[in-house]
Amino acid sequence: MTFSPYRNQYIETMPVEQIKEMQLWLLKKQLGYVLTHSPFYQRKWDEAGLRLEHIKKLDDVNNAPFTEKDELRQSQTQNPPLGDYACVSLENVVRVHSSSGTTGRPSFIGLTDSDKAGWTEIAARCFWCEGLRPTDKLAFAMGLGFFTGGLPPLSGLETIGVTCFPIGTGASDRVVLTIKEMKADNLLCTPSYAIYLADWVRRRGEDPATLELKLISVGAESGGGEGPTRQRIEDLWGCRVIEGCGNSDMAPVYGAECPERKGNHLVCPDFVYVELIDPETGDSIPIEDEAEGELVSTHLARECNPLIRMRTHDKVKVFTEPCQCGRTAFRLKIIGRTDDMLIVLGVNVWPTAVKDVITSMRPRLSGDMQILLKEPGPKVEPPVWIQAEYPQGTKEEDLPNLKKECEARIRERLIFSANVELVPEGTLPKFELKAQMIRKLWESSS
Repeated sequence: MTFSPYRNQYIETMPVEQIKEMQLWLLKKQLGYVLTHSPFYQRKWDEAGLRLEHIKKLDDVNNAPFTEKDELRQSQTQNPPLGDYACVSLENVVRVHSSSGTTGRPSFIGLTDSDKAGWTEIAARCFWCEGLRPTDKLAFAMGLGFFTGGLPPLSGLETIGVTCFPIGTGASDRVVLTIKEMKADNLLCTPSYAIYLADWVRRRGEDPATLELKLISVGAESGGGEGPTRQRIEDLWGCRVIEGCGNSDMAPVYGAECPERKGNHLVCPDFVYVELIDPETGDSIPIEDEAEGELVSTHLARECNPLIRMRTHDKVKVFTEPCQCGRTAFRLKIIGRTDDMLIVLGVNVWPTAVKDVITSMRPRLSGDMQILLKEPGPKVEPPVWIQAEYPQGTKEEDLPNLKKECEARIRERLIFSANVELVPEGTLPKFELKAQMIRKLWESSS
């Protein structure tokens, strides 16, 4: 059976200048709605001296104040349940989701029927972009329930006709049984869980590759899009790994790699407008090939909890060179989170970069690691304390040299000094959802 390479060819192959014209029209419409119905944004724009008539071209919105996650939490605390940035009453909401809460108190996200349909359509485009089709069977191992990365992506997969097995998390035995009995040939999970599940299978005397998956789609955390982590998963399972990216408050998944795997295509320019900023100064950064910055997002078609210039704190790299797949919007790759960044003697340190170094030393190291912080960052006094696992069978007399080599690689590649503590495989916590690469010791002791 032959399928189109696009879920929505008109939008996905629209010329860039035409995309900008469409987004300006949608932006003005959305701002008119938000500034009429949201006391939260009425206050913010009044304080900034901004009016809707000031938005004459697309990048004029870059002059609007940022929206921070803490503001949304405070708004919901003071104006429960959905905050005074919500533009509809709870009676008009058909579903409420929650963010994961990994960066603080979870925030609630209300969806009208139109909002829910929008999330479903965006997810459908993303999974179609990844190459999933109605002939595929997929084991769904993301969290179900409140988690935004659960039901909405599942709805997107079902919309394009994929046969889904909604297993969720915490049931590795059922994931494996489903793959075996139902002949599921695709798996959707976090990169951490793909590694965790492979280890779970191996501990039971089986080779994960014998399950004959052809594709693992990963998301919800960085690391699955390139480098040693992707290679590690592919080596374990003997199949291709492809990445999608999203944000709980904007859309659970809004970008995805095509089979070319050269960055996540922003397949929803009719739903979300994005820009880049310098995370330290807040200044706008032009979207040019290989530009890096923090992603800031604005809804273009949202009814309940619309956001204007939301700081995602995702550090990304963008790619504007044409892709062979024919999609025209720029692509992005998430490097890490700006609020996870550490500063060691003036050097920016990303936990994902540290993990790449540790993973590159496989099989002498397992690839699992954590950075241990004694005090709140982002400034950290060297050497940075890192725990890394060594596999079973490693000789104790080999550990001193392994430690020295690991520390030398970190210094050479990331330009900071580390104190690497090697621990036996199985010592560090395993994660079925988002991996936590930083352990805050001051929180553990309080």
